[in-house]
Amino acid sequence: MSITLNDQDKLTLRTAAYGAVTLMAAAAGADSPHKVATQGSIALTTGTGLVGHVLAEKSSVGDMSGKSAAEIADRVLPALTAAMQLLKKQAPEEADNFRSTVLVAVEASARTSKGEPGPTLTATAGKITAALDAA
Repeated sequence: MSITLNDQDKLTLRTAAYGAVTLMAAAAGADSPHKVATQGSIALTTGTGLVGHVLAEKSSVGDMSGKSAAEIADRVLPALTAAMQLLKKQAPEEADNFRSTVLVAVEASARTSKGEPGPTLTATAGKITAALDAA
C-alpha cells in the first residue's frame, strides 16, 4: 500500500524533526550549538522509508526561531507529538521509524561535546522523547 502525505503533513514531520535538532542546539548553549545542529541534521538525512524521503526533501520547515530554548520548545515539543499522532493515524508502520530517526538525531546531537552529554542536553533529550511518546 502506497502512502501519500499532503504538503501540510510533510511540513509537520519536517518541523518536528528539525525542530528537535534546533532545540538540542539551543540547549547546548556555549557548547558549540553549531556542531550540535550539524550532527543532528546529518543524522536526519540518513532516515529511511517514507520518513527518510520526507526529511530529505529540500523544502521549508516551520519557524524555528526563538529568544530562548523555552520559546523553541513551546513549538517543537507539541509538533513532535502531532507528528507521531499523524503517522499513527495515516501511516502506522512509519511511526516507529520517525521516532527512532528523531532519537538517533538527538543522540548524534548530544555526542558532539567531549565526554558524556551535559545535564542540559540530557534533560532536553528526555523532553523530546517524552513528546514523541505522548502521542
